[in-house]
Amino acid sequence: MKTRIKEFRARYHLTQEDLAEKVGVRRETIVFLEKGTYNPSLRLAYEVAKALGTTIEELFLMEDNQ
Repeated sequence: MKTRIKEFRARYHLTQEDLAEKVGVRRETIVFLEKGTYNPSLRLAYEVAKALGTTIEELFLMEDNQ
């Protein structure tokens, strides 16, 4: 899964730590989400999208080969 989390964080001038605090997770979780090595729960995906002022569909992109 690809994400646009880093792109959206940049729009709001948020660090990984800032976003982690808004969502209630550790910074490492944001790192793994950005790298695409961690598939979030629906709840976490919703919270991240909400914190970044976007939708889950805009933030998380499914790859065809999965």
